[in-house]
This record gives sequence, structure tokens and C-alpha cells, in this order.
Amino acid sequence: MESKIAEFMAAQQTSQARGLRVVAIGGGTGLSTLLKGLKRYVLSTPDAGCGPPDSPVIRDLSAVVTVSDDGGSSGRLRKELNMLPPGDIRNCIVALSEDEALLSKLFRHRFDKGSGLEGHSFGNLFLAALTSITSDFSEAVRLSSEILLTRGHIFPATTSNIELEALMEDGTRVRGETRITASKGRIKELFLVPPGVGPMPQTLEAIASADLITIGPGSLFTSLIPNLLVRGISQAIVESRATKVYICNLMTQANESLGLTAADHIRALNRHAQDQLFDYALLNRTPASEELKSKYELEGACQIVNDLDQIEALGVIPVLGDYLEEAGVARHNTARVADDLMHLAHSRERA
Repeated sequence: MESKIAEFMAAQQTSQARGLRVVAIGGGTGLSTLLKGLKRYVLSTPDAGCGPPDSPVIRDLSAVVTVSDDGGSSGRLRKELNMLPPGDIRNCIVALSEDEALLSKLFRHRFDKGSGLEGHSFGNLFLAALTSITSDFSEAVRLSSEILLTRGHIFPATTSNIELEALMEDGTRVRGETRITASKGRIKELFLVPPGVGPMPQTLEAIASADLITIGPGSLFTSLIPNLLVRGISQAIVESRATKVYICNLMTQANESLGLTAADHIRALNRHAQDQLFDYALLNRTPASEELKSKYELEGACQIVNDLDQIEALGVIPVLGDYLEEAGVARHNTARVADDLMHLAHSRERA
């Protein structure tokens, strides 16, 4: 009996020692889509960790999520209850949930009628209720993650109430994420209001101990860069010994990145971080169908140009893959992205 207990304890210790610590940074649908792919590698999931002993697995997965949304259900709750916007956080909780059926559908359910309820999602209201009970948004996120049995930790980039402000190329300033997204001008620089807000200590600890840090995919100025403006996060990324990967968007985005190449995206991220961030960039090489191109052309958008020479000149190694998945819109093939990320980090870890 004692020998069996010893064998079990040894197996547990080996399992804990094995695997990568991964931190995914972003917001919007891009981050939640990526998390669905990475979740398959977390050791505690049923289908993970059962491959060869040297196969890549994740022992600790953390998501750092922007909290600047001021539109839709999140914006209404933010104004009415003076809380952080829950929408992107909710999507990440659902993405990392072990139960992809009923509970996930429940959290995504959006009321289409009812005075005061119409337009709200149940998940947002659930987080609002827990925030009211605990008086702590980050604790509400933790408790929600426990209830849905998520396979990772979710941290708001900051627990401070922030707004975005953009300096446009014509010298004007636009305040608020919704207004920035709707603006017709080109964004030159982004700021947080108030400036100098800090992250949760757990966020910096996760970044410091990470083996792999990803940024993207997601809206350049409203999903990715806001995280880098939180005090200490950019510095922690730069100082971390992790493999750092930028996951490039598939298409340019109206009022955020029209006309920007892949290298331009990396330059904008480095500029706001005030340092060089990345070792690698994951880039899609699959051409979009003519039908999808036509759809995006209506808003002036197109596939992002992979200017490989310019990317390499920034000290970043480009990694090309077939990441485009068409479903009426352009979406990343999350399984392929996650596979390439894991093998990049795993091979570098073993080198």
C-alpha cells in the first residue's frame, strides 16, 4: 500500500514539474478564440498530457485581459454599477470552461427583451452580481472561473477604472473605446486615462515565471496596446525569459489598422511598450477566398501584408502557417495556432 502511495505521489510531482507556463495577453474575440486552442494542452483536461513524455503540455495557463470596453452590455453595466466591463472577461471564462455545453451557453445567453434586461448577457449580469457581493471584481472573476471549472487563471489587466484616449494623426484627441473605434482618423498614439494605473500582483508574477507569452490576435489599439500601457506589464514582458510571440491578425481593421502591414503592427506594439517585445510572429499565409475579400473590401479592409524582410529587421522571426478559417468572416484556426505556439515554446525550452 505504501509503495502505491509513493508511486502516486511521484507521478503527481512529475506531472507538476512537466509542462509550460503560458500567459496569453489581449482582449476581444481574438483572445478567447486562442484560449480555446491552448486549453487542449492543459494537463488537467482529459485529453491533455496523455501523449509521449516529451510532448508539449501546459501546466499553468493565464489570460491577461483588457478592461477598457465602454459599449454594449459591458458599457451599460460599467456606467450604471461603476464596475469594470465584464464582456471580454466573460468570453475568456467561457473559452476556458471545461463544460462547453449548458453552462457556457448560459453565460453567453443574451436577453432580447425585458425592460432593463434587453441586450445584457447572463454572464455579464452574473459577474456584476458577484462583484456586488464581494465588492471585488477580480474576486468575482476568480469565483466565476471556479464555478465554470476553467482550465486557467484570468486576470484583468488592471482593476482600476480606465478609459482610452487616442491621439490622431491630425492632432485631435478622441476619448473612449467606442468613439475611437468609430473615428475616421488614423491613430498615432494611445493613452490610458488615468495614466500610471497598476496591474494585479498575480499578473506580474505570471509573466515573470512564464515559458511562453503571447500577444494577439485582436484589435491593435483597443484590445492589445491597452494592456501594454498598464504600469509594469511591458517591463515585465521584456524582462521575462519566456518565448514571446505576436499572433498577427488576419485582416486589417477599419479605423484601427487600415493600410498597416504585419511589421507595422509589431512597430506599434513596440513603440507603446517602449522596447522590443517579440522573438517570433505567427503569420497567416492562406489566401482568402474572393467572396471573403469582397466582403472586407466594402469597409476598406484586406488581408494583412506579411512584409517578412521588415519583420526580420525588427529582430523578430516570422513563422508562416495556414491559420485562416472562413465562416462568413475571417477567423484563426485556433488548433493550428495553438499547435505551432506550443511546439515553438517546447522546442526552445529543450534547446
